[in-house]
Amino acid sequence: MEIHNISRENSIANNFLAEIRDVDVQNDRLRFRKNLSRLGEVLAYEMSKSLEFKRKAVKTPLSSIDQYVIDPQPILISIMRAGMPFFEGVQNFFDHADAGFVGAFRAHDFSTTSMVELSYFAVPDLTDKILVISDPMLATGKSVVDTIGQLLTYGTPQKILLLAVIAAPEGIKYIEENIQLPISLWCGAIDEKLNDKAYIVPGLGDAGDLAYGPKL
Repeated sequence: MEIHNISRENSIANNFLAEIRDVDVQNDRLRFRKNLSRLGEVLAYEMSKSLEFKRKAVKTPLSSIDQYVIDPQPILISIMRAGMPFFEGVQNFFDHADAGFVGAFRAHDFSTTSMVELSYFAVPDLTDKILVISDPMLATGKSVVDTIGQLLTYGTPQKILLLAVIAAPEGIKYIEENIQLPISLWCGAIDEKLNDKAYIVPGLGDAGDLAYGPKL
């Protein structure tokens, strides 16, 4: 798997990462969601450099110019609920792209095969498409693998691009071992490890709860 960790170079993304990790700033849900969206924009920009561009003739008020634009457009997939603000940032930069949605929630029984259960799919045809999956926290990697397995019933994509705010080494390894299709990862940071409840350490806690409040 090709991995792009943008924290290897200092950028404005460091500010957004610092704020979403900070327990004092996390009390402001609006700011937490906004920073997730900002990181979606930053990662979408970085990922866009890997896409195909074609020349397009553009008429200006004064003349005309050949401009390179993204073609074909990717298909954006959001893993809800924590992924919604993050996805919003990605979609801000890919406003012409089709989108799909996957509903997921953490299983209460940690003995299950997957820490996250999938419950909802609304997905267009993925055949030969460039698939961009946004999931803010790449922890065990099992939910991403399960999601991709289900998405393949909607067609086999040309390649898969995965965007994550924070990733764990265990999740990256699991995806590498279980996904055979071409896949690349863009992430804001790769943290130290997972704890016994499959939360990323140091991480930031439960992104869904911080964005929207605790769930039953």
